Amino acid sequence: MASAFCRGCLSRLPRASFLPPPPTVPRTTTTATAAAATAGFHTSAVHYANPTKKSNSMDSGPKYRQAKSAKMKRKKPVERTRPPPIGERKALRNRIVLGNPNALEPADMQNLSVENMGDPRVRGTVVGLPVSMLEQLRSVHAFKKSQRWGLFRRPATFMRKEALEMGRLFEKISGEEHGKVVKKVITGKVGSGKSVFLTQAMAMGFLKNWVVLTVPETQELVNAHTGYAPLNDTNPGLYVQNQATSQLLQRTFKANEKVLSGLKVSQQHPALKSLVKPGMTLAQLTGLGIKDQAVAWPVFQALWAELTSTSAPRPPILVTVDGLSHWMQNSEYRTADFKPIHAHDLVFVRHFLSLLKPGANGKSTLPNGGLLLYATSGSNSPRIYSFDVALKQLEATTLGVNPKSPEFPQADAYQNPDLRVIEAFAAPQPASDKEGKLELQPLSGLTREDTVGYMEFWAKSGLIRQVMDFQWVSQLWTKSSGGIIGELLRLGSRLRVPQRT
Repeated sequence: MASAFCRGCLSRLPRASFLPPPPTVPRTTTTATAAAATAGFHTSAVHYANPTKKSNSMDSGPKYRQAKSAKMKRKKPVERTRPPPIGERKALRNRIVLGNPNALEPADMQNLSVENMGDPRVRGTVVGLPVSMLEQLRSVHAFKKSQRWGLFRRPATFMRKEALEMGRLFEKISGEEHGKVVKKVITGKVGSGKSVFLTQAMAMGFLKNWVVLTVPETQELVNAHTGYAPLNDTNPGLYVQNQATSQLLQRTFKANEKVLSGLKVSQQHPALKSLVKPGMTLAQLTGLGIKDQAVAWPVFQALWAELTSTSAPRPPILVTVDGLSHWMQNSEYRTADFKPIHAHDLVFVRHFLSLLKPGANGKSTLPNGGLLLYATSGSNSPRIYSFDVALKQLEATTLGVNPKSPEFPQADAYQNPDLRVIEAFAAPQPASDKEGKLELQPLSGLTREDTVGYMEFWAKSGLIRQVMDFQWVSQLWTKSSGGIIGELLRLGSRLRVPQRT
């Protein structure tokens, strides 16, 4: 007969119910002996065990004022250095090194001086810039980072044919042809030496004790990085840039402090009546615009009127502008109606472009003589059709082509030329005999003979470890696109050929 209990029910019953009854313990045994005899035969199932006592949450919880959240390991604080001061990063990025102490200094190299700036015997050689003049050249931003001045022992420049011609112009204007004005626009390929040509002109101007005014970067005046404001209520279409004018006065003061300190104010200036005092020097007058940017433009007008005055002896003036093409288009500035402002409507730009025109009323632009050198840029230059036409017309005029001739280049009406740009270089014949007409001077590559002299300077400086001969220099001249001095600089800096035995 089958049992009514299943196997699971039987497993839950106490195991002691299936065991036989314990043996009878004699009365002579003690209670401890009886307990020991029964303990070995008594067991209980886990199901009938006593439940575990619940722990008190108050006892196991956090202590008084102790956080209940999980503790996370804190990272060690990172020590952060202070950021550099304002302007230090830009100064480091634009830092220009003018010397290499590891390079050799040629023993036979002579310095640029008043005696040899026009001497044909120094053609094809490298002359050093006087150390006493380097601070003046730095003040007018004559050096640029792309020119690699730090390759050689100290700053030096190569005397080519155009540089010697310019040196003779300085001698004539300072001497027998006092009061003569020469105006030139310098053009050329990328790396042809236009900016270095302006640096040579600045050095010669300092040697002759001229007043040197420079505009090293024209792009900074039209890219809306400086403040601007309407000139006055009577001329709402013209705008003044006080900050840029103050920087120009600062460059002029640092570079020409010695010359300006020896010149005194000789005219009345109503716009600065309360600031200009009798017997004030031009250096003190320039300092007014440096201290207060609000009067920078009236101070510059007064300074220019004093430098071009004939009532007192005044030295000639050298004006250099680099990157002329940025002034031949609309600037990034806007009017109150959010219309673009043309670069010619900025009084700073208008003043320097007006110097290319002949003087009014039969007078010269620079009555005391001077030199105007405006250079284009090949590496950083916008392509402007009107400016290209103006340069072609200027080149034809320099070569003697009649403007009414059919060979004279004309602008295409379908290209929408800017007539203001073309008219800025269409300078008629000046009325003054001492004032020259605007000319175009292109700079090309060096000749093979000049290239030999230039590479000899590299060898004397210890930068070329190869036997030089005319065949090797001729190959280098060909690789540099016909003696482009910028290409020679790149090729020469990569020459590391051991000397042949």
